[in-house]
Amino acid sequence: MQRGTFQLMKTVNRSLILNKIRIAAPISRAGIAKETGLTPPTVSIIVKELIEQGLVEESKLGSSSGGRKPTMLHIRTDELFVIGVDAGPGTIDCILTNLTGEMLGVVSYPLSVHTNSEFLHQVIQAIQQLLDRHSMQTEQIIGIGVAMHGVVDAKTGVSLVAPLLGLHNIPIKQELENRFSIPVKVDNDARAMALGESWFGGYDMQDSMVAVNIGRGIGAGIIIGGKLFHGAAGLAGELGHMSIDPNGEKCACGNRGCLQTLASGPSIARRARTASGEAVYHAAKAGDEEAKIILEKTGQILGIGLVNLIHLLNPDRIILGGGVMESAAFLLPPLKEEIASRALTVEAAQTEIMVSRHGNRATALGAVALQLVDLFAPV
Repeated sequence: MQRGTFQLMKTVNRSLILNKIRIAAPISRAGIAKETGLTPPTVSIIVKELIEQGLVEESKLGSSSGGRKPTMLHIRTDELFVIGVDAGPGTIDCILTNLTGEMLGVVSYPLSVHTNSEFLHQVIQAIQQLLDRHSMQTEQIIGIGVAMHGVVDAKTGVSLVAPLLGLHNIPIKQELENRFSIPVKVDNDARAMALGESWFGGYDMQDSMVAVNIGRGIGAGIIIGGKLFHGAAGLAGELGHMSIDPNGEKCACGNRGCLQTLASGPSIARRARTASGEAVYHAAKAGDEEAKIILEKTGQILGIGLVNLIHLLNPDRIILGGGVMESAAFLLPPLKEEIASRALTVEAAQTEIMVSRHGNRATALGAVALQLVDLFAPV
């Protein structure tokens, strides 16, 4: 066997074991061998390395049906950490988590920028404040994940187009790595959110799902077989720029009648002639009939967009997140009615539609998952 092939197998086995511990902890070496199909000696060797690297530790002895009680394993949560950044368009939210995704700290800033350098300065400032607040050294951070709205080249970590900020070609990965000397991964915010839901939502990792982020814009992240789908040119999931009305309002992208001109937070506010979509929600909650009608109409429009998504991808489930979903009580009934009336089959009409359990931190957690994938997911 060639050395390169052996190293690849070892890397795959390491990730397989590490991810099994993450998902099933506390678990014994024998349990890992049984559930992964790896030999006990292979498991023992790799677990020893993971313990030496500070990623895994032994805990209390497990139960035994006879003989010596097994030592249980779990991921260490006190040595290494991850930073997740939800970068815009309205705020910069930075979170600090351990390797299991437990959130340990948050820093949030309103985002108001006109140039790439201003944007990068504010992101760096937020990350530095998070590190300072928790007395973290960069050596303790395994990576920074950045979830960015708009079109992102995930390979280079460049934000190609951030339409709601009016910015282009922001070298996020390069600038953050130069500043902090920490590995950085960058992806579209909706894709990051989808990955976070897949990792931290308690779902079968092999399911197909779509996460739709509905806020100042609308985007979708597509998970197929536990992996993010980017598309040939990194445009997969730009649901908000699906044309619903070719004669409609002009979108920030330059086209007319995009879904996000009809169902995003700003579009809701414009129809209600108020300051924000949040104000419409509070008015509806207080009994304002006009506000209720606007939100119900928004739910219908979203339902049309999601039917198109169901007919195109037929996912196991669709998870809805973002600020607009604070109004879920008003949006979901007409949204689901629209899907039920328009879906081609009974099965399509029964596609599971859920609201993210992670609320306004779903995207930042997804940014964390961008880094954890490399550590835990099999190659």
